[in-house]
Amino acid sequence: MLSQIEGRNPVLEALRSGRALNKILISKDIERHSAIAEILHLSKQKRVPVEYVDPQVLKARASGVSQGVIAYASAKGYADIDDLLADIKTKNEPAFLVVLDGLEDPHNLGAILRTADASGVHGVVIPERRSVGLTETVAKVSAGAVEYIPVARVININNTIKKLKEAGIWVIGIEEDAPKVYTSMDFKLPTALVLGGEGKGISRLVKENCDELVSIPMKGKISSLNASVAAAIVMFEVVKQRTNK
Repeated sequence: MLSQIEGRNPVLEALRSGRALNKILISKDIERHSAIAEILHLSKQKRVPVEYVDPQVLKARASGVSQGVIAYASAKGYADIDDLLADIKTKNEPAFLVVLDGLEDPHNLGAILRTADASGVHGVVIPERRSVGLTETVAKVSAGAVEYIPVARVININNTIKKLKEAGIWVIGIEEDAPKVYTSMDFKLPTALVLGGEGKGISRLVKENCDELVSIPMKGKISSLNASVAAAIVMFEVVKQRTNK
């Protein structure tokens, strides 16, 4: 589960050991101690986000003496996107991935992972920044699915989408105002479903890189669905189509 690592040396050792970290908080007024310099160097090298915060924030969050540094370790390590794609090639079935563009609610991510496990998704892709990571809340909401669904955390979603296309995967974005209906797609093909963040939807560049944009018809007065609900609806359409061959 998620753990909070406090202090310069503990955080430094976590980075040196290669432990998966979601982010590091550093006090705005911290002195450029040699350990801090190495923390900054390794965090950049390992692509761990660093956030500078008010000293009072660290004091409030620390259970002991933080020395101006707190790191948050992931509930589980992240998969490498290339390894994930290579593993999919060994399976005797078309690829099935879910790409999340800026999802920030851990409850939504946990629910999506749970549905992904139930529907046979091969892996989930999330961006490093402006996105929730594999936190304790995500692990709890996923009801254990976090242990079975590989989650790749990538620097750039658009570059990753291009990589998926090069691998022969059809990239389908779920957007509430798209003219095509999701049931019109042929999900027997290798597929990556793309969903946007809460209230924001898919970003403009990501939309442009999708092969198709589709919507879920709505008959009520509410114009949009919760991200995890929308994901579940389309994931099980994939299951339906691949089951009814």
